[in-house]
Amino acid sequence: MVLFKQAKTITNYIIGKKAAGKTIGFVPTMGALHAGHFSLIEQARKENDLVVCSIFVNPTQFNNPEDFKKYPVTIEKDVEALIKHGCDVLFLPPQQEIYPPAYQPKHYDLGTLETVLEGHYRPGHFQGVCQVVDRLLQIIAPTSLYLGQKDFQQCQVVQRLLQITNRPDIKLRISPTVRQQDGLAMSSRNLRLDEMQREKAPALFEELSQSKKAVSTKPLSQIKSEAVQHLTDKGFKVDYFEIADRATLTPATSAAQPLVALVAAYLCDIRLIDNLSLN
Repeated sequence: MVLFKQAKTITNYIIGKKAAGKTIGFVPTMGALHAGHFSLIEQARKENDLVVCSIFVNPTQFNNPEDFKKYPVTIEKDVEALIKHGCDVLFLPPQQEIYPPAYQPKHYDLGTLETVLEGHYRPGHFQGVCQVVDRLLQIIAPTSLYLGQKDFQQCQVVQRLLQITNRPDIKLRISPTVRQQDGLAMSSRNLRLDEMQREKAPALFEELSQSKKAVSTKPLSQIKSEAVQHLTDKGFKVDYFEIADRATLTPATSAAQPLVALVAAYLCDIRLIDNLSLN
């Protein structure tokens, strides 16, 4: 595996590979890697000549500075895992390579995606996501970009980013959420859960699964209110449990729509998210 820390040197390297006809699969990460990340690498490996990963904990997407400070950092372990899972190139930039002194933040027109669900509860978060993804795509310019479905709304934001920055040549490849045996969605934040919190955390997926069973027999409003109550009773502080239209992420009004259930809830100060398509 080749390691780069400077934007200019990895850009030149990628240009050379593309000139030789190589396809580039890119997996952006914030480190603390887990099986979800490795599934993206494996998919990229099957579909491309070269797999590039980045590790960069992006400060601009954290609307809570304490969350940024506490985000798990496991670089040595991550590097070993990337080698083991067949990553060809790692981009490990310091902050000034992503946001150099002359960097001017843009405003990205994300429409309603920025006002609902995560956009509502984490103001500025998706602008920060767009800033870092836009910069990484400028530096890497991949053939395909790989993301996980656990961050359902983020996947839609990145799809929108590709449209508004006119990158039709980059394919967005979205992989299914990878879960623990008890249903808990793989997440770097899971490393922060203590033993008791870890036992409670699968309740998010349990409520999503229950909503899928109930969607043909109960009103959507009842399913949502019951899910919030069940999670609250188990010690969660719920930001939202929403059943939304899969395309727009606006609250669904009919079970005939293409539906996704999405949840965000805190266990103490650890915020967990998950989602499940319902039909």
